[in-house]
Amino acid sequence: MYARRAALTPAVDIEIWSDVVCPWCYIGKTRLEQALADYPGEVNLRWRAFQLDPGATSDGLPLAKAMVDKFGGEARAKQIFAHTAATAAQDGLDLHFEDAIAANTFDAHRLIWLAGEHGKQAEVVQALHAAHFTDGLDLGDREVLARIGAEHGLDAAAFLDSEAGVAEVAADLQEAAELGVSSVPTFVIDGRYAVSGAQPADMFRQVLAEVDRLAAAEA
Repeated sequence: MYARRAALTPAVDIEIWSDVVCPWCYIGKTRLEQALADYPGEVNLRWRAFQLDPGATSDGLPLAKAMVDKFGGEARAKQIFAHTAATAAQDGLDLHFEDAIAANTFDAHRLIWLAGEHGKQAEVVQALHAAHFTDGLDLGDREVLARIGAEHGLDAAAFLDSEAGVAEVAADLQEAAELGVSSVPTFVIDGRYAVSGAQPADMFRQVLAEVDRLAAAEA
Protein backbone atom coordinates (compact mmCIF):
# COMPACT_ATOMS: atom_id res chain seq x y z
CA MET A 1 0.00 0.00 0.00
CA TYR A 2 1.18 3.48 -0.86
CA ALA A 3 0.10 5.24 2.35
CA ARG A 4 -0.32 8.96 2.87
CA ARG A 5 -1.89 11.10 5.59
CA ALA A 6 -5.51 10.42 6.48
CA ALA A 7 -8.14 11.76 4.14
CA LEU A 8 -11.92 12.05 4.20
CA THR A 9 -12.20 9.69 1.23
CA PRO A 10 -11.49 5.93 1.18
CA ALA A 11 -8.22 4.54 -0.11
CA VAL A 12 -7.97 4.56 -3.89
CA ASP A 13 -7.15 1.28 -5.62
CA ILE A 14 -4.85 1.53 -8.62
CA GLU A 15 -4.15 -1.52 -10.77
CA ILE A 16 -1.14 -1.18 -13.06
CA TRP A 17 -0.89 -3.42 -16.09
CA SER A 18 2.75 -3.33 -17.17
CA ASP A 19 5.83 -5.22 -18.25
CA VAL A 20 9.24 -4.69 -16.68
CA VAL A 21 11.01 -4.55 -20.05
CA CYS A 22 8.73 -1.74 -21.21
CA PRO A 23 10.48 1.65 -20.89
CA TRP A 24 7.21 3.55 -20.95
CA CYS A 25 5.98 1.44 -18.02
CA TYR A 26 9.09 2.56 -16.11
CA ILE A 27 8.44 6.18 -17.05
CA GLY A 28 4.73 5.87 -16.27
CA LYS A 29 5.45 4.36 -12.86
CA THR A 30 7.78 7.26 -12.07
CA ARG A 31 5.22 9.85 -13.12
CA LEU A 32 2.47 8.20 -11.09
CA GLU A 33 4.75 8.28 -8.05
CA GLN A 34 5.39 11.97 -8.66
CA ALA A 35 1.64 12.55 -8.51
CA LEU A 36 1.27 10.42 -5.38
CA ALA A 37 4.05 12.32 -3.61
CA ASP A 38 1.66 15.20 -2.91
CA TYR A 39 -1.62 13.26 -2.89
CA PRO A 40 -3.31 13.65 0.53
CA GLY A 41 -5.14 10.33 0.59
CA GLU A 42 -4.19 6.68 0.70
CA VAL A 43 -3.57 4.54 -2.35
CA ASN A 44 -3.38 0.79 -2.81
CA LEU A 45 -1.11 -0.09 -5.74
CA ARG A 46 -1.27 -3.47 -7.41
CA TRP A 47 0.85 -4.48 -10.38
CA ARG A 48 -0.74 -6.84 -12.89
CA ALA A 49 1.12 -8.94 -15.43
CA PHE A 50 1.34 -8.12 -19.12
CA GLN A 51 3.92 -9.38 -21.61
CA LEU A 52 4.96 -7.28 -24.57
CA ASP A 53 6.38 -10.40 -26.21
CA PRO A 54 5.10 -13.65 -24.69
CA GLY A 55 7.17 -15.61 -27.21
CA ALA A 56 10.47 -13.99 -26.27
CA THR A 57 13.30 -16.28 -25.27
CA SER A 58 15.94 -15.61 -22.65
CA ASP A 59 19.17 -16.48 -24.38
CA GLY A 60 21.33 -13.44 -23.74
CA LEU A 61 20.42 -11.64 -26.96
CA PRO A 62 21.09 -7.89 -26.72
CA LEU A 63 17.86 -5.92 -26.87
CA ALA A 64 19.21 -3.69 -29.64
CA LYS A 65 19.63 -6.72 -31.94
CA ALA A 66 16.26 -8.17 -30.98
CA MET A 67 14.50 -4.93 -31.89
CA VAL A 68 16.13 -4.26 -35.26
CA ASP A 69 13.45 -6.01 -37.33
CA LYS A 70 10.60 -4.71 -35.21
CA PHE A 71 11.71 -1.09 -35.59
CA GLY A 72 12.62 -1.33 -39.26
CA GLY A 73 16.39 -1.38 -39.13
CA GLU A 74 19.31 -0.58 -36.86
CA ALA A 75 19.32 3.17 -37.54
CA ARG A 76 15.63 3.49 -36.73
CA ALA A 77 16.03 1.37 -33.57
CA LYS A 78 18.86 3.59 -32.34
CA GLN A 79 16.75 6.68 -33.02
CA ILE A 80 13.83 5.30 -31.01
CA PHE A 81 16.11 4.24 -28.16
CA ALA A 82 17.74 7.67 -28.03
CA HIS A 83 14.38 9.46 -27.98
CA THR A 84 13.02 7.19 -25.24
CA ALA A 85 16.17 7.52 -23.12
CA ALA A 86 16.04 11.32 -23.44
CA THR A 87 12.40 11.35 -22.36
CA ALA A 88 13.18 9.09 -19.39
CA ALA A 89 16.09 11.32 -18.36
CA GLN A 90 13.64 14.20 -17.90
CA ASP A 91 12.03 12.10 -15.16
CA GLY A 92 15.37 11.23 -13.57
CA LEU A 93 15.73 7.77 -15.11
CA ASP A 94 18.97 6.44 -16.56
CA LEU A 95 18.25 4.06 -19.44
CA HIS A 96 21.01 2.20 -21.27
CA PHE A 97 19.39 0.41 -24.18
CA GLU A 98 22.80 -0.52 -25.55
CA ASP A 99 23.33 -2.77 -22.50
CA ALA A 100 19.80 -4.19 -22.15
CA ILE A 101 19.17 -7.90 -22.67
CA ALA A 102 16.03 -9.23 -24.34
CA ALA A 103 14.13 -11.55 -22.00
CA ASN A 104 10.95 -13.47 -21.44
CA THR A 105 9.36 -11.82 -18.40
CA PHE A 106 7.00 -14.53 -17.17
CA ASP A 107 9.21 -15.43 -14.20
CA ALA A 108 9.78 -11.74 -13.45
CA HIS A 109 6.01 -11.35 -13.17
CA ARG A 110 5.93 -14.32 -10.81
CA LEU A 111 8.47 -12.51 -8.63
CA ILE A 112 6.30 -9.39 -8.71
CA TRP A 113 3.31 -11.48 -7.63
CA LEU A 114 5.37 -12.91 -4.74
CA ALA A 115 6.42 -9.39 -3.77
CA GLY A 116 2.75 -8.42 -3.68
CA GLU A 117 2.10 -11.16 -1.15
CA HIS A 118 4.65 -9.44 1.10
CA GLY A 119 3.67 -5.82 0.44
CA LYS A 120 6.82 -5.10 -1.58
CA GLN A 121 5.59 -4.84 -5.16
CA ALA A 122 6.58 -1.22 -5.80
CA GLU A 123 10.13 -1.80 -4.58
CA VAL A 124 10.62 -4.99 -6.57
CA VAL A 125 9.14 -3.53 -9.75
CA GLN A 126 11.52 -0.58 -9.40
CA ALA A 127 14.46 -2.94 -8.92
CA LEU A 128 13.50 -5.01 -11.97
CA HIS A 129 13.19 -1.96 -14.20
CA ALA A 130 16.57 -0.70 -13.04
CA ALA A 131 18.17 -4.11 -13.49
CA HIS A 132 16.99 -4.28 -17.09
CA PHE A 133 17.41 -0.72 -18.28
CA THR A 134 20.35 0.54 -16.21
CA ASP A 135 22.37 -2.50 -15.13
CA GLY A 136 21.99 -4.64 -18.26
CA LEU A 137 20.88 -7.75 -16.35
CA ASP A 138 18.91 -10.60 -17.91
CA LEU A 139 15.44 -10.67 -16.35
CA GLY A 140 14.88 -14.11 -17.79
CA ASP A 141 17.67 -15.50 -15.63
CA ARG A 142 16.28 -17.02 -12.44
CA GLU A 143 19.54 -16.40 -10.59
CA VAL A 144 19.22 -12.69 -11.35
CA LEU A 145 15.59 -12.70 -10.23
CA ALA A 146 16.41 -14.66 -7.07
CA ARG A 147 19.11 -12.14 -6.17
CA ILE A 148 16.74 -9.22 -6.65
CA GLY A 149 14.15 -11.00 -4.54
CA ALA A 150 16.66 -11.73 -1.79
CA GLU A 151 17.67 -8.07 -1.72
CA HIS A 152 14.07 -7.35 -0.74
CA GLY A 153 13.76 -10.09 1.85
CA LEU A 154 12.07 -12.65 -0.40
CA ASP A 155 12.98 -16.34 -0.63
CA ALA A 156 12.71 -16.15 -4.40
CA ALA A 157 15.09 -18.95 -5.39
CA ALA A 158 12.91 -21.75 -4.02
CA PHE A 159 9.79 -19.95 -5.19
CA LEU A 160 10.98 -19.65 -8.80
CA ASP A 161 12.02 -23.31 -8.89
CA SER A 162 8.47 -24.29 -7.96
CA GLU A 163 5.17 -23.82 -9.79
CA ALA A 164 4.03 -21.13 -7.35
CA GLY A 165 2.73 -17.99 -8.95
CA VAL A 166 2.38 -19.57 -12.39
CA ALA A 167 -1.40 -19.80 -12.29
CA GLU A 168 -1.73 -16.29 -10.88
CA VAL A 169 0.41 -14.72 -13.60
CA ALA A 170 -1.39 -16.72 -16.29
CA ALA A 171 -4.70 -15.46 -14.89
CA ASP A 172 -3.45 -11.87 -15.07
CA LEU A 173 -2.44 -12.33 -18.69
CA GLN A 174 -5.82 -13.85 -19.50
CA GLU A 175 -7.67 -11.04 -17.74
CA ALA A 176 -5.66 -8.45 -19.64
CA ALA A 177 -6.73 -10.09 -22.90
CA GLU A 178 -10.37 -10.23 -21.81
CA LEU A 179 -10.31 -6.56 -20.78
CA GLY A 180 -8.78 -5.57 -24.10
CA VAL A 181 -5.54 -4.28 -22.62
CA SER A 182 -3.37 -4.12 -25.73
CA SER A 183 -0.68 -1.66 -24.69
CA VAL A 184 1.06 -0.77 -21.47
CA PRO A 185 1.26 0.90 -19.10
CA THR A 186 -2.46 0.91 -18.40
CA PHE A 187 -3.57 2.28 -15.03
CA VAL A 188 -7.05 1.41 -13.76
CA ILE A 189 -7.86 3.92 -11.04
CA ASP A 190 -10.63 3.23 -8.53
CA GLY A 191 -12.23 0.87 -11.02
CA ARG A 192 -13.61 3.96 -12.78
CA TYR A 193 -10.89 5.35 -14.99
CA ALA A 194 -8.36 3.75 -17.30
CA VAL A 195 -5.29 5.84 -18.04
CA SER A 196 -3.23 4.49 -20.90
CA GLY A 197 0.39 5.36 -21.51
CA ALA A 198 3.05 7.23 -19.55
CA GLN A 199 0.91 10.29 -18.96
CA PRO A 200 2.29 13.40 -17.22
CA ALA A 201 2.05 13.50 -13.42
CA ASP A 202 -0.58 16.25 -13.67
CA MET A 203 -2.89 13.89 -15.55
CA PHE A 204 -2.75 11.45 -12.65
CA ARG A 205 -3.36 14.32 -10.21
CA GLN A 206 -6.46 15.33 -12.16
CA VAL A 207 -7.86 11.80 -12.17
CA LEU A 208 -7.19 11.35 -8.45
CA ALA A 209 -8.91 14.66 -7.72
CA GLU A 210 -11.94 13.54 -9.72
CA VAL A 211 -12.02 10.22 -7.88
CA ASP A 212 -11.96 12.06 -4.56
CA ARG A 213 -14.71 14.44 -5.72
CA LEU A 214 -16.99 11.56 -6.71
CA ALA A 215 -16.24 9.66 -3.50
CA ALA A 216 -17.11 12.74 -1.42
CA ALA A 217 -20.32 13.23 -3.37
CA GLU A 218 -21.35 9.62 -2.84
CA ALA A 219 -20.51 9.62 0.87
